[in-house]
Amino acid sequence: MKIVSLNAGLPRVVLDRGREVTTGIFKSPVAGPVMLRRTNLDGDRQADLENHGGRNKAVYAYPSEHYEFWRAELPGMELTWGNFGENLTTEGLFEQDACIGDEFRIGGAVVQVTQPRIPCFKLGIRFGRDDMPKRFLASGRSGIYFAVVEEGLVKAGDAIELIKLTGRDRSGVTVADVNRAYVHSRDNTGLLREIIGKEILPPGLQADMLERLASLQA
Repeated sequence: MKIVSLNAGLPRVVLDRGREVTTGIFKSPVAGPVMLRRTNLDGDRQADLENHGGRNKAVYAYPSEHYEFWRAELPGMELTWGNFGENLTTEGLFEQDACIGDEFRIGGAVVQVTQPRIPCFKLGIRFGRDDMPKRFLASGRSGIYFAVVEEGLVKAGDAIELIKLTGRDRSGVTVADVNRAYVHSRDNTGLLREIIGKEILPPGLQADMLERLASLQA
């Protein structure tokens, strides 16, 4: 497993149906090494700190392998590393391989798996398609959010090494499991209850899952 591309970008103002929207989703490859800090990568910022970024979503990784799927889904659209707003375009690390709580060493940093990416309307802006957030969720190809346990320098080509099986030891719940419970809640109420009961998710996503379960039980 390794980093294929290191991506960063500062917030910019774009027009969306006549209104101005500030977003940090536009990211492009940068030369490393770059310092990965507790809340972000140097040279990278989020525009909406209430819903993006912070300690539990300090760095976002997206598998390079998923790009082939999207090239087939979006014919004619040129896709380059960083298109999904990821800081790390990776190779060999998938949602089904990452348990919530697992720790990985990436270059000089240590990160911990926290949750999948739940897209907002800004993903639609990035791709110029209103249906993109819905399609992204349905695909199960969410990518992985990490908290930073130890700050350090990272660069393209750095190995990604699993060093602590905290998530497997504690819950065994993968990012892919959380995706299934979130996207197909009605069909996965047992999994939804299991994940909620283990209290392994960041507060915002935990509250969202609780709300989904409550609505199904109403």
